[in-house]
Amino acid sequence: QVRLVESGGGLVQAGGSLSVSCVTSGLTFSTYTMAWFRQPPGKEREFVAVISWRGGGTSYADSVKGRFAISRDNAKNTVYLQMSSVKSEDTAVYYCAATTRSTAWNFAASYRYWGQGTQVTVSA
Repeated sequence: QVRLVESGGGLVQAGGSLSVSCVTSGLTFSTYTMAWFRQPPGKEREFVAVISWRGGGTSYADSVKGRFAISRDNAKNTVYLQMSSVKSEDTAVYYCAATTRSTAWNFAASYRYWGQGTQVTVSA
């Protein structure tokens, strides 16, 4: 059974930093491309960041580029998202996702496995 479990969400002040993580089990983690998506209140789920299975390739949504950093530890089957200089518009439920696809990484439909999400709230 494949499981993705996010943790680390919470309340953070605007301009601050927060890190969320996603521990996986039941899949060969090192062969999966991993991504973070988020769903702001009342909006659709959107792409945030992706990291290749080797960890050498990353890509970010324009809205978080330069502020967020995705990383992975294949020995721990874990993917991380470090968020800095957070803004109120970063408030959302953050989801990690896994895929073996090599294209269309910014589309939610490309991902087979999803976590349950973790809430991140940025206060003014």
